[in-house]
Amino acid sequence: MGTGEPNDGPEGDLREEAERCLRALAGEHARLRDDQWTAIRALVVERRRALVVQRTGWGKSAVYFVATRLLRDRGAGPTVIVSPLLALMRNQIDAAERAGIRARTVNSANVDAWHEVYAEVEAGAVDVLLVSPERLNNPDFRDNVLPDLARGAGLVVVDEAHCISDWGHDFRPDYRRLRTLLGELAPDVPVLATTATANARVTRDVAEQLAGADPLVLRGPLERESLRLAVVRLPDAERRLAWLAERLDELPGSGIVYTLTVAAAHEIAAFLRDRGYEVAAYSGQTEQAERLQAERDLLDNKLKALVATSALGMGYDKPDLGFIVHMGAPQSPVAYYQQIGRAGRGVERAEVILLPGPEDRDIWAYFASLAFPPEPVVRTTLEVLADAGRPLSTGALEPRVDLNRGRLEMMLKVLDVDGAVRRVKGGWVGTGHEWSYDADRYARVAAARAAEQRAMLDYIATGSCRMEFLRAGLDDPAARPCGRCDNCTGRHWPAEVSGASAEQARERLRRPGVEVAPRRMWPTGMSDLGVSGRIPADRLAEPGRALGRLTDIGWGNRLRTLLAEGAPDGPVPDDLFGAVVEVLAAWNWAERPAGVVTVGSRTRPELVTGLGRRIAQLGRLPYLGELEPAGPAVPRRHNSAQRLRSVWSALTLPAELAETVAAAPGPILLVDDRTETGWTLTVAARLLREAGAPAVLPLVLAVPN
Repeated sequence: MGTGEPNDGPEGDLREEAERCLRALAGEHARLRDDQWTAIRALVVERRRALVVQRTGWGKSAVYFVATRLLRDRGAGPTVIVSPLLALMRNQIDAAERAGIRARTVNSANVDAWHEVYAEVEAGAVDVLLVSPERLNNPDFRDNVLPDLARGAGLVVVDEAHCISDWGHDFRPDYRRLRTLLGELAPDVPVLATTATANARVTRDVAEQLAGADPLVLRGPLERESLRLAVVRLPDAERRLAWLAERLDELPGSGIVYTLTVAAAHEIAAFLRDRGYEVAAYSGQTEQAERLQAERDLLDNKLKALVATSALGMGYDKPDLGFIVHMGAPQSPVAYYQQIGRAGRGVERAEVILLPGPEDRDIWAYFASLAFPPEPVVRTTLEVLADAGRPLSTGALEPRVDLNRGRLEMMLKVLDVDGAVRRVKGGWVGTGHEWSYDADRYARVAAARAAEQRAMLDYIATGSCRMEFLRAGLDDPAARPCGRCDNCTGRHWPAEVSGASAEQARERLRRPGVEVAPRRMWPTGMSDLGVSGRIPADRLAEPGRALGRLTDIGWGNRLRTLLAEGAPDGPVPDDLFGAVVEVLAAWNWAERPAGVVTVGSRTRPELVTGLGRRIAQLGRLPYLGELEPAGPAVPRRHNSAQRLRSVWSALTLPAELAETVAAAPGPILLVDDRTETGWTLTVAARLLREAGAPAVLPLVLAVPN
């Protein structure tokens, strides 16, 4: 950690106490760096507000855990840490517990434990309470818990503080609620904001939002001596995928392969598995239990790589991570630096390779289209809420506002922070407060994003030092040539791939249909249903297939029209059925299906049943029947636990169908119109497997993305 020596006197005694705490936290040989001590002293002695901008691996968590111990020993209340990735801090929490620092969390994954945690905080039995930023805008938490935390906190920590800023590469509206929390703190409650990725503009913005006079700002050099940066330019996706498959074994240890989209993460992971690699896909859509298992497997070196979106980023701590490969360039050098900072923290050398693609700019343009909506859309939303006279859920707003769920929720959070709407039990209400559309600010943010994208293209093209380029982009005054990257050394990775590998990659990318990965873990908190942990192998579905993604620019247009809410039911169109036949023909299943079963549908019975019967007829398979819908219609839910609970009893297996399934001599082809969370297919497969089906092969028309 460092070699600074304690001073004599009371301050020297305090530093020695801090050193003892650090050794309990990080090991007998750990020592505080002078700048770490400067931050701790500012918090504990001066009770100041501080912003620490230091590279990944510098020891920011040591600052707030040591400060917590010192403050608690002097009678202060618990530390409240706001962090976007609580699950990824488990190792830090474990380390804190070993040092005698009692840490608990409040987030969407442990709802059942909230009251217990709050009681422990009230009783003074908790030293550190970790809170997800989303909790700050939960009505119960905001109105009933947050005021008590503000009154009783001994220290407030804002982790990944660049998320506060519009200018940060990972702006999150929920973080804006922090201004309310910070504004309600007593003047002598210290505040620490930390980040590894903030340029001068973000640093100024965050420092201003700390809502305190004269905040301490500690910026350190961003050099990472273990990283070997390189760019490999290949003409198309097939050759980039082939290059990765041929070179992955040459990369040291285990690492991360970053992708720009969820679909790419699954596609690349599937191809690498076909080539014999132990890899797993990881994204924001991955069920939490599966995420945690994948993280543990990577930590334990059971995987060569996680193929991940940016959902695996801030906070993930694996010191011996040996490589980072990007299949596609992030939108900014700042975001790129943040992601590559995961590697090489505990090893002398880590390879960092960027494989840019011509489609990157199209993906950037898509993300740019998700910026804050134009004023007429915002005004419409405010009018709808004003006219309703009651709270409206996001789902109730969707039919009346021309935005998808993600953009609508983001807009409402921004409006909430601006005071124009308020989240309450049952949804959202308008406040009636005057609100102005800050077009100039949104235009400035858009222009900054465009400049970052140009800078990313400059990074790819530069013939100068790559690390110096990134550090200069973060306004690091100590930026200088690293002497290690491909441009500094003149040693570039070969760009050649074999014809056989390129052909295999081409076949994978052009294969009809989309693989539908089965759910393998039950959500947490399902003990009342009698399930937990891994789904038993004899109850699992096999990897399935979908015709296409609703976000595809090809089949997606047709599928969105066909499956739109309120669209009329009817037989599957011939062109779609022809494409489904291509998907079935390309499906390399271990054993041919022995029968077809459909998922009973209330909204599209003709489409789903007709599709199943038509497949059975063409394939000369018996149509065995359908799983019948039971009870009231199941609402669409995006929370896995709620979705599973709602579909658990929504399907029944008729006795006659159970008999025919049990008698079937092979796998069952399970047909539905679409899958979103995967839980309907999981429950349906479980019913069929319990009835005796040796395997279940799900087939749907569409997946979300």
